[in-house]
Amino acid sequence: MPDEDKYPTESGRRRFVKGVVGSAALASVGTGAAAAVGAATSSTGAGGGITEFIAIENTDGPAPRGMPVVPLEIVNGNELRGVWPEVETVTEGGRQIQVAEMELGGITYTTEWFQYCGVQTLPGIEPGADQDNFFRAASNPPYQWQQNAGVEPGDKLTTDLFEDYETWGNGIGRSGLGKPAMGTWRSVDVSAQDTIPVQVLRSRRVERLAEENEFYAAATQDGFLAWLDKCTHFCCVPAFKAYGDSAKFGGEDRVYCQCHQSVYDPFNPVQKSFVALPRPGD
Repeated sequence: MPDEDKYPTESGRRRFVKGVVGSAALASVGTGAAAAVGAATSSTGAGGGITEFIAIENTDGPAPRGMPVVPLEIVNGNELRGVWPEVETVTEGGRQIQVAEMELGGITYTTEWFQYCGVQTLPGIEPGADQDNFFRAASNPPYQWQQNAGVEPGDKLTTDLFEDYETWGNGIGRSGLGKPAMGTWRSVDVSAQDTIPVQVLRSRRVERLAEENEFYAAATQDGFLAWLDKCTHFCCVPAFKAYGDSAKFGGEDRVYCQCHQSVYDPFNPVQKSFVALPRPGD
């Protein structure tokens, strides 16, 4: 079945016309107040175009590609923080703009990895946005452990919250594959619709991958992995081992999007490309 039309037959959901969910067409899909911008048209914004990135692999469902990894680091002993490339001012199209990119694990990591699903319009994706980069707890997470731990929305995610990651389970799929959390990134003091969702996972499998994969060695630490949690199909928010019905579609031990049954494998990093949108013009 072609990638553009791969709803699991068991889902019973209506299939979309082929090409609608392709990577080029997805460049015109936004969320919230995002304006639709065709990738083939000229834009007044900066950036955009063919962008190579590292993602957690899309393995099933209608999503056209994986979700981009957010490189992370542990600072102040136990606080989890996303890596934001250093910002510089360059001349593009006859005017000066800010860009943020860096070499990381053998690939160019740039903020254009996150220019899809309307995320490129969010204030935290502006290269020079004044944000602290820490991963913070999301509101209404699908994991009971986050509520039981007394983690309030906006609290920093810290390593001690994941100490039982080698045995953690919630009755969905196999226990011991890793412990997940739902979070936000670069979204302090912004509205709910301008919040950047991320998922953080700690797993022994990530530790082993970091020993053999150059990018994971640079973008993960102590088994912690993070990704921008926007399904590349219609921009829903998937989750690792969070939904019981994921077992019907082979997603109980993976990242599952319950909107249209897309499945992602966080333990298989892949290098892909997509058409990134320019940032909105001033």
